[in-house]
Amino acid sequence: MALANDGVRRLLVDSGESRGWVSPRADLVLAVLGIWFGVGLMIDAWAHSTKSELETFFTPWHAAFYSGFAAVSGWIIWQVWRNVRAGRQGLAAVPQGYLAGLLAIPGFAAFGFVDMMWHTLLGIETSIDILFSPSHLGLIVTMLIMLTTPVRSAWNAPDIGDRPSLGRLLPALIGLAFATTLVSLFLSYGDALQWQAVRIVEAFSSIDDPGAHRLATAMVVTNVVTLAPVLLLLRRWSLPAGSMTIMYTLAVLMPGAQTGFENVPVLVSLVAAGVAGDLLIYWLRPTGARRAAYWAFAGLSGLATWSLYLGFASVASGGLPSVPELWTGAPIVAGLLGLALGVLFLPNAVAPAPAAVDAEQA
Repeated sequence: MALANDGVRRLLVDSGESRGWVSPRADLVLAVLGIWFGVGLMIDAWAHSTKSELETFFTPWHAAFYSGFAAVSGWIIWQVWRNVRAGRQGLAAVPQGYLAGLLAIPGFAAFGFVDMMWHTLLGIETSIDILFSPSHLGLIVTMLIMLTTPVRSAWNAPDIGDRPSLGRLLPALIGLAFATTLVSLFLSYGDALQWQAVRIVEAFSSIDDPGAHRLATAMVVTNVVTLAPVLLLLRRWSLPAGSMTIMYTLAVLMPGAQTGFENVPVLVSLVAAGVAGDLLIYWLRPTGARRAAYWAFAGLSGLATWSLYLGFASVASGGLPSVPELWTGAPIVAGLLGLALGVLFLPNAVAPAPAAVDAEQA
């Protein structure tokens, strides 16, 4: 035992080397394994939403979810272990961007055990209570930290620059998109993407319909959840074409799973909004160094997204809502909120890196 403890202590003592980065391919593998992890959660969310007879923790849905966790955690640990085998110890063995994900692994395992005990003693949640279970909240936070590891890995990677290609940025896009789906899952009671097209039109057809208040609130919440990750990335990089389409396409998977994909027109509207956002990025070229363009994108993107949302719903249901102030004003509110987010994320322009300045002058 003493020898084992001495070996652990030596392993944890930092050997002093600078922490390096994993290869882009390693980040991509982690992002793909994150898809397994995320889809496993979506399957589990679908089961909780559609199968009221669930009575045990040990289900195929949980197996899909926790096997994804095993795959993601195994890959993160492997990246550290490779450095340990090369002679690094302590923090020096942990690649840049991977420390938080590594620390989240035992946290997720602990919350998974708590979740098993919770379900065994108190039963299986099948309604809104599932979104407030302490064990579920712990699982979602630690899962989010693991899934965003490729974002942290790429953030200051020496090879990525300020204008990365789509292939180089893809792991970060996938990781952040699935993190967005986790947030949308636990804000499902305010998710506008779970509304049926007919119900959207009905809600905005009467000021006396309490659904109008709920829909307007849900649009505000969903606007923040979907747009904020894009603004975060734009503050760091000039996004390549297709970035926003990829993120918004992945973002519809969770509400789609929760509704059994019965509201396809509404989900497609967000994918169309991703395409519109990519066109705005191409046109405006928003970056952290171009504050006016950044702010314009933030406002116009919100306006376009929710104009398309109401437009697709109206086409699918056969007519516009009856209260023009609601269906014309709601996208404007979304645009103004997007602008406010832009100002919050980028109050002052970020100066370009010295290398970028020198390249422009040359």
